[in-house]
Amino acid sequence: MDPESRTNGTAVTEFILLGLVETPELGPVVFVVFLFAYLVTVGGNLSILAAILVEPKLHTPMYFFLGNLSVLDVGCITVTVPSMLARLLSHKHTIPYGACLTQLFFFHQLAGVDCFLLTVMAYDRFLAICRPLTYRARMNQAVQRILVAVSWALAFTNALTHTVAIATLNFCGPSVINHFYCDLPQLFQLSCSSTQLNELLLFGLGILMAGAPVILIVTSYIHVVAAVLRIRSAEGRKKAFSTCGSHLTVVGIFYGTGVFSYMRLGSVEASDKDKGIGILNTVISPMLNPLIYSLRNPDVQGALRQVFTGKRALV
Repeated sequence: MDPESRTNGTAVTEFILLGLVETPELGPVVFVVFLFAYLVTVGGNLSILAAILVEPKLHTPMYFFLGNLSVLDVGCITVTVPSMLARLLSHKHTIPYGACLTQLFFFHQLAGVDCFLLTVMAYDRFLAICRPLTYRARMNQAVQRILVAVSWALAFTNALTHTVAIATLNFCGPSVINHFYCDLPQLFQLSCSSTQLNELLLFGLGILMAGAPVILIVTSYIHVVAAVLRIRSAEGRKKAFSTCGSHLTVVGIFYGTGVFSYMRLGSVEASDKDKGIGILNTVISPMLNPLIYSLRNPDVQGALRQVFTGKRALV
């Protein structure tokens, strides 16, 4: 490493994000597609949020958490896509060092809350189905707010830890990131100082942020499935499995992409697969969540009709 870089710290003042395509002719197509995806995602999630606010039947813990999830989805796609669209319009692919770390922080903050919120939603389903008599007492409004606040606090600690750890690394070139947003694996590849501690930190916190929640989610749903199978009413079983199935679909997409992105220590080669996973994690998943949760949910569908038509659905 250059001695001057060693003494002055970070020599690179900006990074070059290659984006999704390197062919300029495809830029307008990518812009239109991702602008459409962004508008659909924001519109869909805000519609779900509006439906939850206007429909009294949806003023329950499950929909309180779903509303928070919608806010996170809007935040997650807003952290990554608008800046990418701005670079496509300006034909400028650079991002300042500080802006890159800021994007990294907010992305991991929102994704971290997502981790814990999905776990809280699984716990909510466990209490509702397996402990129905004490459900209201155990999941009152104070408990709901505490669970959300703790999720934000834990995610903030994780995001700040990674951001500070990245800030201690030296970047003295090259400065080209083969991605459309700043993230840990790609920055590790560009550092001209050792990233071993950062990778171990990513692995260790990943176990806490993903491993522990997955274990809790799986444990909750083992109890839920056992309880649902004891329901005598076929309609009751169908409704319970429908609600849980939507949540498990979101969990599978979210954690599947997360594991592929961050649990590959020792893999230093950037590839287009990383971009594909990034699209799935930051664009496709937030865009699909409103559809997944409303597709087979008559209560949400009725509330959405009320939002868009102004007429209350007939009960």
